[in-house]
This record gives sequence, structure tokens and C-alpha cells, in this order.
Amino acid sequence: MTVSSQVKQTLASLKNTQSTLRFYSTQSQNKEAKLAYDEALKVTKDIIKDLENRLKTLEFEEPQYKGY
Repeated sequence: MTVSSQVKQTLASLKNTQSTLRFYSTQSQNKEAKLAYDEALKVTKDIIKDLENRLKTLEFEEPQYKGY
């Protein structure tokens, strides 16, 4: 498995996790839990952004990985 495909797989997992956190945040009645979910959403959003930028760099440096 290439680094590019590992990054893409990690991105897919994080986006799935982000969806789950968003669901829990909207369903939570507990304010503390909602704040924790919202903070986790912010962290995952930042990580996703960083990984997407890393993927662009990988695809630029190694064009053979583009689109895989």
C-alpha cells in the first residue's frame, strides 16, 4: 500500500468519524458532552485539512499516485 493510498484511507476514516461526532453533537442533551463533541469536531476538521494538504503535496511530488 502506497503512502498516498494510506493517507486517502485515513482521510476517509476521519471524515466518517467527523460525521459520527456531528450526529452525536446534535443529538446530545448534555451541554458538557455537546462541547466535547464540538471540540472533537474542530480537531478532526483541522487534521482533515492538514491531511488534504499533505495529499496534494504527495500527488504533486509523485504524479503517479494522482487519482489512486
